[in-house]
Amino acid sequence: MAQRILIIDDDTDICLLLRRFLSKNGYDVAIAHDGTTGLATLETFTPDLVLTDFRLGDMDGATILLKIKEKLPHVPVLIITGYSDIKIAISVMKQGAYDYITKPLFPDEILLTIKKALSQPTHYVHIAENPVDTTDGTAVTSAKKDKKANYIFGEGPESVHLYKQVDLVAPTNYSVLIYGESGSGKEAVALEIHKRSKRAAGPFVAMDCGAISKDLAASELFGHEKGSFTGALAQKIGHFEMADGGTLFLDEVGNLPYDIQVSLLRVVQERKVRRIGGNKEMAVDVRLIVASNERLIEAARKGKFREDLYYRFNEFSIDVPPIRERKEDLILFAQFFLEKTNEELGKKVRGFSQEVMRAFQDYPWPGNLREMRNVIRRATLLSESDVVEVGTLPFELINYNRLLFNEPSSVAPAPVQDTPRYYSPPQPVMPAPAPAPLPTKVDLKSTALDAEYEMILTVLKQVKFNKTKAAEVLGIDRKTLYNKMKQINLNS
Repeated sequence: MAQRILIIDDDTDICLLLRRFLSKNGYDVAIAHDGTTGLATLETFTPDLVLTDFRLGDMDGATILLKIKEKLPHVPVLIITGYSDIKIAISVMKQGAYDYITKPLFPDEILLTIKKALSQPTHYVHIAENPVDTTDGTAVTSAKKDKKANYIFGEGPESVHLYKQVDLVAPTNYSVLIYGESGSGKEAVALEIHKRSKRAAGPFVAMDCGAISKDLAASELFGHEKGSFTGALAQKIGHFEMADGGTLFLDEVGNLPYDIQVSLLRVVQERKVRRIGGNKEMAVDVRLIVASNERLIEAARKGKFREDLYYRFNEFSIDVPPIRERKEDLILFAQFFLEKTNEELGKKVRGFSQEVMRAFQDYPWPGNLREMRNVIRRATLLSESDVVEVGTLPFELINYNRLLFNEPSSVAPAPVQDTPRYYSPPQPVMPAPAPAPLPTKVDLKSTALDAEYEMILTVLKQVKFNKTKAAEVLGIDRKTLYNKMKQINLNS
C-alpha cells in the first residue's frame, strides 16, 4: 500500500506540481489550500507525512503544527517556508517539526527529505500492565493503553533493571552510551531518558549514523551554508543546532567515518559547532546519547573508533536486552503491538491462540521488537476471526526448530486427510541408545546466538545468498542482516 502524504499550501500551483511529482514516485497524495481544510482532511485521510507551508491564510505554521501533533503525534511534519530566517526553522523544529524546506523548492531535495522522514522510527513511551489468560486459553492483556505509545518496557526482571537505570541517569546531564541489538528499542530508551530529564521541554533529535553516507554525515551533524559544496542548494542547520537545549541521539554511532569522529570530538569537547562552508562558531547546549550494537571499546582497539571519543560518550552505559532474554514479557509485548495494529487497521482482534504463543516462545526473534511488530501487523491483517491463529504467522517462525535442527515444531501440524495404508514387513527393533550425559553447564545465551546464526546461514543458502530475499524471509531489515553477518565473519 502506497504511503500517504498530505500537502497543505495556499499556492495552488505548488500543490498541483507536488502532487504530480510525488504521485509519480509512488505516494498517495491529498492536498488542502488552507489550515482549516487541511485539519478537516485528517478525519478522512490518515497521512504518513504532512508537508505544510509555514504561512497560510488562516493560521501560521506553529499553530497548524500543534494541531496536527495533537491528532497524529507520530506523523512527521515538514515545514515549507519562503522566509530563510534560521530562527523560524529552529523554532518549528523545537515544536516538533521533523525538518524544514526553503523556497524555491527543488524536487530532488523534497523527495530525499520525505524518504528520510518516512524511514525514521517513531517515538516511544513506557507503559506496562500485567498480562492475563482468559478461560478459553486465548492470551490477552488488560493493559491501560496510552494511544500515543509505540513502545513498552515490560515488567520482567530484565525490564525492571533496565527501567531503574533509565530512572537513575535521566535527571543528570551525563552522556549515555546504550548497547543493544538492532530492533531492541535503543531509541526508545534514549527518548525515555530525555523525557525524564530537565531537558524534557527541549527538542529530542535522532540521527541514524548507519543510514547516512560518508559524504552527508558532516552536513547532517553540523549543517552547511548554501553553495558550500556541490548539491548544497540552500542553507541547512545540522542536528546539533536542532537539538540545542535538548538531547541529540546518535544511533549506530560506530558507523561514523573516522574523519567525522575527529570533528565530532571537537564539538563534544568545546560545545561549539561551525557549519560546513561557514566562518562563525555557534555555542550549543546539547546532551548526547549514543547507541551501538557492538562494543565501542573493542572497535577502538581495532582502530575503527576513536578511543578518546569513546570515553567522552561513556559517562554512563546501559544494556538493552534482546527479546530472547525477556521471555516473561513476550505476551505483554505481543498484545501491545496487536492493540496498536487494531487501531491502525480498524480491526478488533483481541488476542492470540495458545499455538501462536508457543511459537512466539520458541522463536529467538533475531529482529527483536521491530520484527515482532512486523509479524503481528501481518498476522492481524490476515486474521479472519477475533484471535490470531498459527496459520497467519510467517513460515520461518512456526517452522524454526524443524528448519534449524530437523526437529518437529512445537506448534501442532495442520490436520491431513487419511491416505491408504500399504503393507510393509516389520522392522527389527533396535535397542534405544544410552542417553547422553547432561552437560555440567549450559551457556543459554551462546546457544541461542549459535542457533540464530545457523538459521541465518540456512536461509542465505536457500535464497542463494540474495541478501534482500534473506532479510525478507528472516523478517529483519538489510542493515540488521549485514551487521549479524559481519559478527559471524560471513562475507559471502
